[in-house]
Amino acid sequence: MKRIIPRTLLTPAVVAVSVISVIPLLITLYYAFVRYSMLDPSGHPFHGLANFHFFFTDASFLPALQNTFTLLFSVMLVTVVLGTALGLLINEAFPGRAIVRVLLISPFLIMPAVNALMWKNMLLNPIYGLFAQISIFFGATPVDWLSAHPLFSIIMMVSWQWLPFACLIFMTALQSMDREQLEAARMDGATYLQQLRYLYIPHLGRAVSVVLMIEMIFLLSIFAEIFTTTGGGPGFDTTTITFMIYQQALLSYDVGAASAGALFAVLIANIAAFFLMRVIGKNLSK
Repeated sequence: MKRIIPRTLLTPAVVAVSVISVIPLLITLYYAFVRYSMLDPSGHPFHGLANFHFFFTDASFLPALQNTFTLLFSVMLVTVVLGTALGLLINEAFPGRAIVRVLLISPFLIMPAVNALMWKNMLLNPIYGLFAQISIFFGATPVDWLSAHPLFSIIMMVSWQWLPFACLIFMTALQSMDREQLEAARMDGATYLQQLRYLYIPHLGRAVSVVLMIEMIFLLSIFAEIFTTTGGGPGFDTTTITFMIYQQALLSYDVGAASAGALFAVLIANIAAFFLMRVIGKNLSK
């Protein structure tokens, strides 16, 4: 009975996980090894590794892989650095701090497609966007950001939306610092830079690890910002692995090649999660 009761209680969770993740993964695995085109869905002959070969030899694969990692690490770097700076900036009490915190967190609540449309039309538009108006005010030529610097524009959009998440985690971590230790350091004559190096940054180590893990999981599947603004272009400049899978599945109607790409994306995510869990596990055990 000691074994039966726990297993019975876990059954609904196991069934839910199977329906949501395991079964779709098995279906994707099946489609990756058969020839399945939505233009001719009548038969699914065995196709071997041809779908993987087609996906990996596609002209957009290497640029998509490079763009995926560039976007991933750039956003994580921006959010960690600026999130730490903002967390430290509003850590101390000042009039209106509660309002500032709400304003800082609010961008994270905006839907990705809405975020992309706002940046595309209100900020980056080369005619009436905010950045264009600022350039005109200072006598400079407005920049068509989405054409001249497409990947950098996507990085700005995604970083702006994920920065509040990192800032919130860091603010929470800073609230748990030992105030007596900080006061002792100040009384001993420690400068702010010394406090930052020996007290604040070591204390934020665990929070940084958590932020990196969660952001890496979600940033590998960035899609809405690219679809709404650049459509993967110009050329392959903003094509990522996720967007490439979309192109194979819904633009080329090749479910087999898209399934092969999806398995590759799952492999990347699992490898990244494995190394991050090891790093975070060591950090949390200290």
